Amino acid sequence: MKGEKLIKSVGSKTEEHEFYTPFPQGYKIGRTKYVVITGTVMSGLGKGIFSSSLAKVLQDYGLNCTPIKFDGYLNVDAGTLNPYRHGEVFVLDDGLECDMDLGTYERFLDKNLCEKNYLTGGKIFKRILYRERGGKYLGRDVQFIPHVTGEIKLFLRELAIDSKADVIFIEVGGTVGDIENAYFIEAMRQLAYEEGKENVSFVTLTYVLEPGFLGEQKSKAAQLGIRSLMSLGIQPDIIACRSNNPVTKKVREKISIYANIPFERVVSVHDVDSIYNIPGLVQKAGIDKEIIKILGLEKKIKKNTKAIKQWKNYVQRMKNKDNTITIGITGKYTGLRDSYASIIKALEHAGTYYKTKVNIKWIETTEIEDGKLNIIDALADVDGVIVPGGFGKRGAEGKISCIKFIRDNNIPFLGICYGFQMAVIEFARNVCGLKNANSTEIDDNTKHPVIDILPEQKEIEGLGGNMKLGGHNIEVKKGTLAYELFKSTKVRMRFRHRFEVNPEYIELLERSGMIFSGKAPNQPIMQILEIKKHRYFIATQAHPCFTSRPLRPQPLFLGLVKAALDQKKK
Repeated sequence: MKGEKLIKSVGSKTEEHEFYTPFPQGYKIGRTKYVVITGTVMSGLGKGIFSSSLAKVLQDYGLNCTPIKFDGYLNVDAGTLNPYRHGEVFVLDDGLECDMDLGTYERFLDKNLCEKNYLTGGKIFKRILYRERGGKYLGRDVQFIPHVTGEIKLFLRELAIDSKADVIFIEVGGTVGDIENAYFIEAMRQLAYEEGKENVSFVTLTYVLEPGFLGEQKSKAAQLGIRSLMSLGIQPDIIACRSNNPVTKKVREKISIYANIPFERVVSVHDVDSIYNIPGLVQKAGIDKEIIKILGLEKKIKKNTKAIKQWKNYVQRMKNKDNTITIGITGKYTGLRDSYASIIKALEHAGTYYKTKVNIKWIETTEIEDGKLNIIDALADVDGVIVPGGFGKRGAEGKISCIKFIRDNNIPFLGICYGFQMAVIEFARNVCGLKNANSTEIDDNTKHPVIDILPEQKEIEGLGGNMKLGGHNIEVKKGTLAYELFKSTKVRMRFRHRFEVNPEYIELLERSGMIFSGKAPNQPIMQILEIKKHRYFIATQAHPCFTSRPLRPQPLFLGLVKAALDQKKK
C-alpha cells in the first residue's frame, strides 16, 4: 500500500518533492519478490555460489528466479580487467563481458542471462550522466540520494518486468563497509522501504574465524561486520555463517543475540567437497523454507520433482568416480586458478558424465619460453592438453611449442580461442613450411600473417570495442569430428577475440591437411579446426566452456575426456 502511494506521489512532474523513484510502466509492487545477499568480514566468501544455490532450490520449487550481480568498481563492464586481479572474464550470449559469478548462475540455473543481470558502478553512473545531459532530471541537482539510488532501483524493477521473475536474487559484490558499494546498500534499504518488508528479504554471509592456535571458533569479527550492516539501516533476516567446519551452536547463539535474529535463521554454511552440494546444504539448514515464509511464497510452490532428482543424481555421480585422468592446461595465468574457472567447471562436468576424476596439471608457458621448464617433462604425465584463451605476446611461443609436441606425439588436444590461433601458427610453420608464420597481434611485421585482424574489425575503435563478443552460430561440416561431437550442422558458441585466420592462407592450410570443420555462416571466417589421423586434435575460436552445464556437458570437453580415457587405457 505504501509503495502504491509512492508511485502516485512521484508521478506528478509539477509537484516539488524529494522523491526520485521512477517505476517502469506496468510494474506492480509485490508481483516480484527480492532476496538481497550481502557479505561481511571479508570478500571471497562465495556469495555468488550461495545465491546460485538458493536460487536453484527455489527454481526447483517451481518459481521463476533470476539473479543480478552488482560490482562497485567504476568499469562499465569486466572486459578490460586483468584475470590476475578479478579472475575470469565471463561472456554472456548477448556479448556482455561480466564477472565470473554470472557463469556460476548460468550453470546452476541452466539458463542464459543477459546484460540486465549485471550492474557495475560505471554502468549506473554512465546511465545517470547520459540522462542528466539530456535534461531528464528536470533541473534538479543530481545527487547520490535520491538519483543514484533511484536509478539502481529502476534498473532492478526493469529486470523484474523483463524477466517476469517471481524472485530476483541481488548479489551485492564486495564487503559491507566498502565505499564502492555503500550507495548500492542504501538503494537496497530504500527498496525494502518502498516495496514493503514482505517483499524484500536480506541474507548476509559472514565468516566465523577458527584460528589454529586457539582451536575454537570465534564470532567477534562476524558480529562487528553484521553491526556495520545494521548501522546502514539493514536488518538481516538470515545470517549464513561461512567456516571451514560446521559452526557450533554456541557461536550461532551469540550471533543470534547480537544481530537480533531468531536462532533458527542463523545457519552454518561450512565448506563441502563440491559447490554442487551447497543446494542440499541450503535445504538441510532450512534457509529455503525461511525465505518462502518471509516472502509469503507458499501458494506459488510446486516442486519440480524431475529437476530435483536429476540434480541429486548428478551430485551422487560426482562422488562415484571409476577412473582418473590428468589434463594439462598450458597458460600464462596459472598463478590464479579463477582465471580459468569455466574451463575447470567444464572439465568437471565432462568428467562426471564419464564417472572420471579429472586432475589438472598447470603448465606455465612463459617458463617453457624462458627455458626454465622442459616441454618433455611438462607433458610427460598428461592424458590430454588444453591450450586456453589469452591475449598478447607473453607465453605464445611456449604454447606453440606445446602444440607441436602434442601433434607429434598424438596427445589428445583441445585448443580454445588463442589456443586455436596458436594451432594454426604451429601447423603453418611446421607442416606448411611457412617458417616465419605468426599472428599480427604478436608480430606486426610477420612475413606470413596467418592470423590477422579482419578489415571490418580494424575500423572499430577502442579497446574491447573491436572484439567479436557473445553468441554466434557456426556451420559445421558433415563427416568431421566436430559433426560427430555436436551431431548437428548448426551450433552456437560464445566468442571473445579480435583476430581470425587470414582468408589468404585457408587454401594452403587445408591442402596441407588441416580441416576447417566449422565456419561463420556465409563468411570465410574459420571457427573450428581439426586434424585427421590424430587421436583427438580439435580447436575452436570460441569459448565452449562458457556454455557447459552440469547436466549438459559441452561436447568438445566430452570428446577430450573420452579421448584422454582411451589414451590412458592404451
